[in-house]
Amino acid sequence: MANTAEVINFPVPDVALKEPRVADLEDGFTRIANELLEAVMLSGMSQHQLLVFMAVMRKTYGFNKKSDWVSNEQISVLTGMLPHKCSAAKSALVKRGIFTQIGRAVGINKSVSEWVKLPASGKKDNVYLKEVNLPESGKECLPESGNDTYPNQVNTKDKHTKDNKDNSNNPPKSPKSASFDPAGVSLPEWLSQAVWKSWVDYRRDLKKPIKSQQTVTQAINLLERCKCSGYQPEEIINQSIANGWQGLFEPKIAKQTPRAQSRVSENFAGKDYGQTEIPAWARD
Repeated sequence: MANTAEVINFPVPDVALKEPRVADLEDGFTRIANELLEAVMLSGMSQHQLLVFMAVMRKTYGFNKKSDWVSNEQISVLTGMLPHKCSAAKSALVKRGIFTQIGRAVGINKSVSEWVKLPASGKKDNVYLKEVNLPESGKECLPESGNDTYPNQVNTKDKHTKDNKDNSNNPPKSPKSASFDPAGVSLPEWLSQAVWKSWVDYRRDLKKPIKSQQTVTQAINLLERCKCSGYQPEEIINQSIANGWQGLFEPKIAKQTPRAQSRVSENFAGKDYGQTEIPAWARD
C-alpha cells in the first residue's frame, strides 16, 4: 500500500502596505460655534442623545443647512444604534428644546438658553447635627451613670406568649401577582411575533411598558381594523416608532388598492342575428 501525502494550504498573510487613513479638512468639515459646543458639554446628555446630536449636526451643519429631514435609518448608519433607540433619543432632545422640529425637519436650537437643563441632584452637602437634644420624657428612663441598670420598662420577648398576641390587626398578606409579559401573549396568525416584539421593546425603551392584557387586546384590535383597511401591521407599528409616538393610530383614509377590470370580448361572429330579407328594388 503506497503512502500518500496530505497537502495543507496555509493562509498567505497580507503583507501589502496599506495607506493610513488620515482626516483632512480638504475632504470636508462641519463648522460649529464654540458657545454651542460648550453648551453641549454642560447639557448632561446621555450617550445615545449625544450620538444622535452629533449625527443631526453632521447632516445639517455639515451641508450648510439649519434643518433637514434626518431619518432614523440615517442616524442608525452613522451611530450604529438601533433605529427605535435613535427615535427615542431624538424625541428626548426635542422635548428638552435642544432640537427644533417642524414637520419631519429637525435642526439644532442655537438659543442655548432655551435648553432644559437636567436637575442637579446629589450636589448638596448633607448637614448633620453636632448635638442631639433628647425630650424630657426620654431623659427620665436613662440612668445617671453607666453603672446603673436600666429600668425594665420594655416588653421583652419572654412576656409575649401565644395567648396574649393580638393577630387580628395583622391580616394575611395576599400573594404578589406575577409581572405581566406583553411579549409572551398569544397573537393572531396575521400578526408576526417579531413585529409585535419590536413594539414591546420600543415601549420599554420609552419607559412606557405595556402592563395589562387590556392594552394588548386594544392594540391587536386596532391593527386588525387597519389590516381590513389595507394596511399591514408592520406599517402601523413602524410609523409610530419612526415618529416617536407612544401609541398606535389608525389611518383616517383606507389604502387604495388597484382594481382589476376585466373586459369580456364579444364574439360577434358566433351570434345569431336572424335573416334579413332583401328589398324588391334590390333583387333585379
